[in-house]
Amino acid sequence: MSNTALKTDRGGVRDSSIELFRIITMLVIVAHHYVVNSGLTEVIRSGSTMTLNGFFLILFGWGGKTGINCFVLITGYFMCKSKITLKKFLKLVLWTQFYRILFFLIFTVSGYQSFTIKGVVMLLLPITSISTGFSSAYLAFYLFIPFLNILINAMNKRQHILLMGLCLLIYTVMSTMGLTVTFNYVTWFCVIYIIGSYIRLYPEKWFDSKKIWGFAALISLLLSWASVLVIAYLSPWVFGKITGYNYFIFDSNKIFPVLTSVCAFMFFKNLNIGYSRFINTVAASAYGVLLIHANSDAMRKWLWKDTLNNVGMYNSPWLPVHAVCSVIGIYIVCTIIDMLRRNFLEKPVFKLYDKWYDNKIAKIKRITEE
Repeated sequence: MSNTALKTDRGGVRDSSIELFRIITMLVIVAHHYVVNSGLTEVIRSGSTMTLNGFFLILFGWGGKTGINCFVLITGYFMCKSKITLKKFLKLVLWTQFYRILFFLIFTVSGYQSFTIKGVVMLLLPITSISTGFSSAYLAFYLFIPFLNILINAMNKRQHILLMGLCLLIYTVMSTMGLTVTFNYVTWFCVIYIIGSYIRLYPEKWFDSKKIWGFAALISLLLSWASVLVIAYLSPWVFGKITGYNYFIFDSNKIFPVLTSVCAFMFFKNLNIGYSRFINTVAASAYGVLLIHANSDAMRKWLWKDTLNNVGMYNSPWLPVHAVCSVIGIYIVCTIIDMLRRNFLEKPVFKLYDKWYDNKIAKIKRITEE
């Protein structure tokens, strides 16, 4: 989720096309969490047949794993021609840890969650899991980027294609076919990074077609939705219960999340909408939206179950309105919170860091010149 920006040729001004893509992707992820983190998935599967609200929810929450791919594609596209600095990594770590510590304190002091020594120890570790947790896996993956860049810059185009093909054969084709593939997000992010870097390093003429990629994104999206709807409709007849409807989309390495994320990324890359200060400002807090609303089990319980009562809305005709308004409202509130953090905490802290760093460089320069 690197916030490295797409830039135009006019004085380094950021183009907002991929920043808009970043915003839409996070909205899709929040919608996914509306369903899977609230208990609604269990309610859907407990029924003997699908209801209209059930069909709505499995479509509304379809795209969480696709969204993960989209964010890492953005990272691969930009960072393959950039460098990881201590400052960049510190920003990412402090960004992550700030919200973990903040909400741990809030939920513990309020009595919403219990205080434990294990909880404190886990809180102080920036990386706690690389199998399922996104933020920990992303931090670990970020450390691999310098080595990935050495690899991709040492390869020629043919070797890059062969490596992508081999990775997708093992992680995507074999997994989608039902074969056992050991999977964790760090290694998968490296695969997506390789794909994103190829798009950047070896641009083809047809890479720049909005029509081709817009059509491809639409078709892959419709196929994703169709796979969910068809399996959800047929599963009670085949298995006697509602199950397996998300088989083709339930993790990031499945075929449709890969296809949809790549096609959507290519489409938005080619929009060329120019610079929008509003879009870029909102997009800069996209990762913050994730860190806040998916902060912990306590946050998930408080937000989706106790406050918004998603399960209680399941049989309501107002469920679609509740879902859409909840997702948009969460995005707005989390964005405002992160903007405050960025302006009143991050900027002053890294202003001091820059001053310290400049003084250190100046001191080293003086020593070497003596």
